[in-house]
Order: sequence, then C-alpha cells, then structure tokens
Amino acid sequence: MAQDQNKVIVEAAPRASRGKNEARRLRVTGRVPAVLYGGKGQAITLSVNAKQVNSILRSESGHNTLFQVDLNGKHEPAILKDWLTDPVSGKLLHVDLLRVAMDVRMRVQVPVHTFGDPAGVKQQGGVFEMVTREVEIECLPGDIPTEFRADVSGLMLNQALRARDLQVDTSKLKLLTDPEQVLAHVVTLKVEEEKPVEAVAAETATPAEPEVIKKGKKEVEGEEAAEGEAKPKAAEKPEKSDKEKKK
Repeated sequence: MAQDQNKVIVEAAPRASRGKNEARRLRVTGRVPAVLYGGKGQAITLSVNAKQVNSILRSESGHNTLFQVDLNGKHEPAILKDWLTDPVSGKLLHVDLLRVAMDVRMRVQVPVHTFGDPAGVKQQGGVFEMVTREVEIECLPGDIPTEFRADVSGLMLNQALRARDLQVDTSKLKLLTDPEQVLAHVVTLKVEEEKPVEAVAAETATPAEPEVIKKGKKEVEGEEAAEGEAKPKAAEKPEKSDKEKKK
C-alpha cells in the first residue's frame, strides 16, 4: 500500500543559531533541532515540530513515511533519515530530514509482519522464530509500501518464510534483499540435556592434590635454594693426616 505524502505535514522554521543552549530552548517550546539535506538543494538547519515527528515515528509506515516539510509556506517532500532520542526519557533530541525527488528511485527498508498460527507449532510442537524483520527494496518515493504482510499458517516444522515468498509488485518495486534470505521459520525446541549424576559429582569433586599446594612447594624449594646461594658456605675442616689419626 503506497502512501499519500500530502496528508502528512511537518512544520519547520529556519534556525539561525546553534549550540546546546539554543537546542534546550527549542525543546522547551515543543520543537527540536533538525537538518534538511539531499537532492539538489543545500543543507539547511531548521527546527521542527517534535509532536509531528513523533507521530510519524509511531505511525504504521514509521521512518519510511513520506511527508511535506512546510518551511515558510513552501513544501518539500522528505523522509526521516536519522533521529536522536534521550536514552533515559526517550524524548526526541534531533532529526535529519532527507529531501526526496519524486521521480528518482530510492532504497528503503520495509518492515515484514506475519500473521497466522504455523501448523508446525500447533501440530508438531515446533517454535516459531522471526529471523529478519525488514527487507530492502528500490522504488519511487510515492510507491514506498508501509509494510509486507505474510501468512505463516502453512509453515511446518523445519520450513521457512523467505524473502522470495513476499507479495512484491515487481512492476513498481525491486527486491534488493537476497531472495533466499530467511525471514521466519519453525524449528525444533532445543532442550538442554541433563548430565548424569556421576558426571556432575565428578565435576564438583575436590582434586586430591590441588595445584596450589604443588606450586607452593616449588616456591619454598626455590626460596631455600636462593638463601643457600646468598649465605657463604662454612669453611670445611681439612682432613687429618694419617700420622695425626694415629696420635
């Protein structure tokens, strides 16, 4: 389903100054710093309506939403290229807006949503897993779909939904993601095998001769050897001659 960008408006105003203080002042008034760039125009620093941008991000088409930037009454089609939010409060801090030429094809990531209960889960005890939640396509801005929906009710155990299985209108859209890319599948539930009691006991048993003891013994021997080298040896008494022994 293509979008109608004329229904979505983002109000913008030129921004002359920059810096943290200016950004804080804007956010207090319900606006956030922004940059509009791309296309044949120059990059422009703006402030935009934070509530309108948040509505776009929460919409069905999300960041792929095509909208009109209203700058002093002049409208330019654009999409959200990037955005920054506060990691604690989640509040919008900054956005990048990308100009869109309506007659030039562009690459976008489109979300994939599945529906239905896989037969491999109900009948064979498998587990359904999503592997990839988006696919990349190329199309004109006015043809960007909000999503791809896929019925997975027929998936049996060890079967997968692949990119090639999506209903793509090839007259308008070109699938760039590998057609064999797995998007979702039904797999066997992995159960960790329990180890025998004997094996667990062997792992937890205390070794008869801990390595620490052996190491300590060597260290002691080494210290004794070092002390022996440090201390001068006592002079050995000369052996008595045979005559002295007879006396």
